[in-house]
Amino acid sequence: MQDGSRLDLRWAIGGVAVVLAGGALTRYLTENVPVWSQGTALENLGGAVEFPVYAIIIGLVLNAVLSALGVRGRLAGGFRTEFFIKTGLVLLGGTVVLSVIVRAAGPAIVQALALITGVFFFTWWVAGKLGVDDHLRALLASAVSICGVSAAIAAAGAVKAKKEHLAYTATLVIVFALPSIFLLPWLANLLGLSDAVAGAWIGGNIDTTAAVSAAGALAGEDALQIASIVKLTQNALIGVVAVALTAWFAVKVERDANAPRLRAVDFWRRFPKFVLGFIAASVIVTVAAEFLDADTLDSLDTTIKGFRDYFLILAFVSIGLEFEARSLREAGARPVAVFGLATVFNLVLGLLLATVLFGSFEV
Repeated sequence: MQDGSRLDLRWAIGGVAVVLAGGALTRYLTENVPVWSQGTALENLGGAVEFPVYAIIIGLVLNAVLSALGVRGRLAGGFRTEFFIKTGLVLLGGTVVLSVIVRAAGPAIVQALALITGVFFFTWWVAGKLGVDDHLRALLASAVSICGVSAAIAAAGAVKAKKEHLAYTATLVIVFALPSIFLLPWLANLLGLSDAVAGAWIGGNIDTTAAVSAAGALAGEDALQIASIVKLTQNALIGVVAVALTAWFAVKVERDANAPRLRAVDFWRRFPKFVLGFIAASVIVTVAAEFLDADTLDSLDTTIKGFRDYFLILAFVSIGLEFEARSLREAGARPVAVFGLATVFNLVLGLLLATVLFGSFEV
């Protein structure tokens, strides 16, 4: 291994160590703040704040400190948000009984198809009216309608977008997702939504899987299950949208370019494999439940939830560490306006669909 590679590896290991330290601090605060705040004016607040809040704040603080020291970029190789969130979601599958997935699959699929279609074309239309470049237009529409950064990455590969377009879209996703983590659970409580409707609304509207998990955790365990199933259903459609965009740009936008042929392997490559892991984990636990006694099953459920929460904590810390405001200043205001209008449209349409499809659903 060359000296440069060794140095990069050391920095990446250092980045992982920073994330783990942030995760440990999050755990410490989550367990102790409610105890420290007992008998004080902050008792209710101390008992209500959940781990996603601490994790994201700690990540943002570490981001600022490391940026000031000039080392955040070097350590970034260890901020593995995607790995942590996908592992956490696979473990989440181990806490969701298969019967819940089966019962929720029907309305989740209907909601995903209606929401993605409506929001994608609304965003595409608004971006066109505001004169946004077609490549950035495709990334914005995919990100806000499906699942944020993952959808933007798939769309970027499909339409051959510039790296600057992807960086800008990813930053917008995070900027809009962070307040949504706290705003949507609060609004769901204010509107008196059931756990199922709240979960479906959160899962269908927040643009990153990690943020959906954070908001779902704040809304409650039942809401988290539904939110995750709805978001995973949308994630499963990434490949469909990516292939459709590839065809559209090949035929309409870049007709003279040598666009690659559409192949089944391209669809499979873009399909989010962790969706299958989520379902497999649920199947395993559902089958095990038939053979284990209640105490053993409770112990298994507690253990899985412990690992799930810790991986999600690491993902939320990484989100804070990866946040960059620089990209927002580089592309101007029009994409921000597009994303903002699309988000409002998404919220309204998502609430309508969640209420109709999950109004009588029992978790």
